[in-house]
Amino acid sequence: MLSLYIPPGRPISDVMNLLRQELSITDNIKLKRTKDAVQRALTAAMDRLSKIPKVPDTGLVVFCGEDMQTRDFICYVFSPPDPVPVFFYRTDKWFHIEFLEEMVEEREAFGILIIERDAATIGLLQGTRLKVLEELEGYVPGKHHKGGQSQRRYDRIIEQLVDEFFKRVAEHAKKHFLPLLEKGILKGIIVGGPGYAKQDFVKGDYLEYRLKQKILPQLVDVSYQGEAGLRELVMKAYDIIQGQMYVEALKAVEEFKYHLAKDDGLAVYGEREVLEALKMGALKALIIDEDRIDADRLAEEAKKYGAKVYFISDDIPEGEWIKKTFGGIVGILRFRIG
Repeated sequence: MLSLYIPPGRPISDVMNLLRQELSITDNIKLKRTKDAVQRALTAAMDRLSKIPKVPDTGLVVFCGEDMQTRDFICYVFSPPDPVPVFFYRTDKWFHIEFLEEMVEEREAFGILIIERDAATIGLLQGTRLKVLEELEGYVPGKHHKGGQSQRRYDRIIEQLVDEFFKRVAEHAKKHFLPLLEKGILKGIIVGGPGYAKQDFVKGDYLEYRLKQKILPQLVDVSYQGEAGLRELVMKAYDIIQGQMYVEALKAVEEFKYHLAKDDGLAVYGEREVLEALKMGALKALIIDEDRIDADRLAEEAKKYGAKVYFISDDIPEGEWIKKTFGGIVGILRFRIG
């Protein structure tokens, strides 16, 4: 499988010369199947590049090779959204997409902050990914019961410790969220927690002023810190982040599980069964593992038939279950078939 990245300003003629040289030495490849595959990929890439007079302003990316699952030969030539950073050529068992990953990251993200007086979780919800960025702990001693001046002095010490912890959390949140804000990616910050600390944090001038303006007005009550807390918060904050990819994919997975458990004939799984339902116009929703090599192709095919497409990852509860149990592709039907 051939991967080729051409940065802007690189003459097409130089790239064609390189590919001709590569083609001329393919006869040295001993395995006939490998040799044929490399030659076909190189020939296809050269054929398409010969029709392009000049490298576009953001460069070119070329992927040519045989789809290992469908055995179809594919060849994509496109100009990416951001400039190609480096010239890169390789034939391998897979396409090298690492240079594209940052370019195609979701352009919308929610920062998440779960705050208590002595603990905090900073997280990020972006596309179908929900991840813990950092967990912080502070030290705030328990209540003091002596009363009088001793009690007031002790309370002031506790409030000072809480204040210092909140400032530390704000600094760490700034480190994670401000670059996203400056890129125009950060849509909002969701603040949650189990008690009143979240109100105290939001009312106080702890967060950098631009980040404070991004705090969503609805604070969320959650019971946990860490990954469990992030998932609980996202589910409870559904009304304020409705339409976000993670939330919509999670809802679709829950609907698939409901039909599967009810055994009402509206859950479909297995690549052949899902594709047959799609071609019949019976597929309402396609739920597919985003890491499948044919994910984008199947998604485009599903859209042609009016099916909604939901990409899932291991970050989504039951995402790994769908991947391991059903090969990463399931669906929800409009009506029963068969």
